[in-house]
Amino acid sequence: MGAQPVTICAMGIPAPSASARAVVTGASSGIGEALAIELARRGHSLILVARRAEILHATATDLAARFGVEVEVMATDLSDPDATSALCSVLRDREISVLCNNAGIATFGPLAELDAEYERAQVRLNTVAVHDLTLAVLPQMVKRGSGGILMVGSAAGNMPIPNNATYAASKAFVNTLSESLRGEVAAAGVHVTLLAPGPVRTQTPTPEEASIVDRVVPDFLWNSSEYVAKSSLDALERNKMRVVPGVLSKSMSVAGGYIPRNLTAPIVGRFYRKFGD
Repeated sequence: MGAQPVTICAMGIPAPSASARAVVTGASSGIGEALAIELARRGHSLILVARRAEILHATATDLAARFGVEVEVMATDLSDPDATSALCSVLRDREISVLCNNAGIATFGPLAELDAEYERAQVRLNTVAVHDLTLAVLPQMVKRGSGGILMVGSAAGNMPIPNNATYAASKAFVNTLSESLRGEVAAAGVHVTLLAPGPVRTQTPTPEEASIVDRVVPDFLWNSSEYVAKSSLDALERNKMRVVPGVLSKSMSVAGGYIPRNLTAPIVGRFYRKFGD
């Protein structure tokens, strides 16, 4: 007899279980907090990661009471290589069903005028920690034949953005890592989805609380963190390559793909310089 064809069963996101955990970084606010809430709503027990332990513990208590899931807190500064390494060592030995690589920061203004150490910390948080956490949990997902990784990249990673150089470059890394990795693990049953959001906020601020970003970006261009979280997890379950919620992020994705960069860079750079001011 000739060789029989091998059938690969793509399992995707495992059903919630008592032993498995979904990990959310940057879970103390914004998209990360909304992802944690939505995952708990879907029955997943959680490991919440961020720097602010008190906020994480309050969120953990709330989610456990509301949804009856187990919620663990691992307060970690992911811009610190030693702290990230310690977290990765823990996650390697745990059953991780979903990893949401959400934590990140941004700066605005000419790179030469920004704080150099903060820019280096931004690179460590936005790229190195994402890579390290992925390396920590990916082998077990491939071996098990199931799992999901949500990468929070950005439409900003699709184009050069003067006055947002470190952030745009770091998100270009995340965007490319996500879509490259997806091609490696699809046959193993592991889902990888890239979230490329535009401006996101939990609620509309008062005029007194509004930041320069709130004042520059019109209200209709903002997405709610709840909407972004639900859209992202729906896309991850379907193993969609990329989810781009919102008008501004879709426009930036199109501009980054089809308009010559020497035309977009000066225009976008002038817009982003306002955030630095």
